Amino acid sequence: MIRLAVEGDVPEIVAMIRELAEFENLSDQVTITEDDLSAALFGPEAMAQDFVIDEGGGRLVAHALWYRTFSTFLGRTGIWLEDLYVRPEHRRKGYGSQLLAHLRGLTDGRLEWDVLEWNEPAMDLYQRLGARPMAGWTRYRWFDG
Repeated sequence: MIRLAVEGDVPEIVAMIRELAEFENLSDQVTITEDDLSAALFGPEAMAQDFVIDEGGGRLVAHALWYRTFSTFLGRTGIWLEDLYVRPEHRRKGYGSQLLAHLRGLTDGRLEWDVLEWNEPAMDLYQRLGARPMAGWTRYRWFDG
């Protein structure tokens, strides 16, 4: 069921990005276009990849957008998971867990991601799978929007 996204998936992935932003109450911050995502995933300077779950019928039900990182401490590559999203009507079928396990199998370093502090169902899932929050770290960001 899990496969790498293809260019024809871009409209559905952008729709899921917007759905995730709505769920996170961050819709006002989403400016991505289909052209932006297509360039990021499939352009000459592609920088990210996306695994999708397609149950058939032409509608994707979940996706995990990610890119490679490098740890100087480990001396190995890792993965940053930018988005993990399962459409509400398809939750509790194990799709999020499957996507995380698939990504974890691609790295011998780290698999890292952020979760909003109020998203307790997601945090419960991550902890059941053995992931732990990073105590003592605060994320900083420069944003030239």
